[in-house]
Amino acid sequence: MATKAKTTENTNSVSAFVKKVDKSRQADCLAIIDLMEQASGFSAKMWGSAIIGFGSYHYVYDSGREGDAPLVGFSPRKSEFALYIANFEGKDTLLEKLGKHKTAKACVYIKKMEDVDATVLKKLVAGSVKHYKGKYK
Repeated sequence: MATKAKTTENTNSVSAFVKKVDKSRQADCLAIIDLMEQASGFSAKMWGSAIIGFGSYHYVYDSGREGDAPLVGFSPRKSEFALYIANFEGKDTLLEKLGKHKTAKACVYIKKMEDVDATVLKKLVAGSVKHYKGKYK
């Protein structure tokens, strides 16, 4: 039996969500949205209750699990931003140039935008979009 993903695109307001983020982090949140919209070519949409995603693709795993996911996205967590960026060829080289960050699987964690090189982050976003568009046609 196929299982569906819990986090799905919805019509909740991105701007209303951003207004709920700690005031000291709202400017970075808006900067990330602007950067990801430019680099991905897609408008920001809410996915679940706390993820801002850009574009989408449909996946089906061998296990039968299937669903839709954003091509790239982020979540403003309490102490850092979790950036959802695919693992693609060249990602590690870009990460070396990104600036202050941590990684885990397909997540890149940053504390604030001033810690990273926005040009490199744009390349990471574009790489994620290209990867998923190629993998899930």
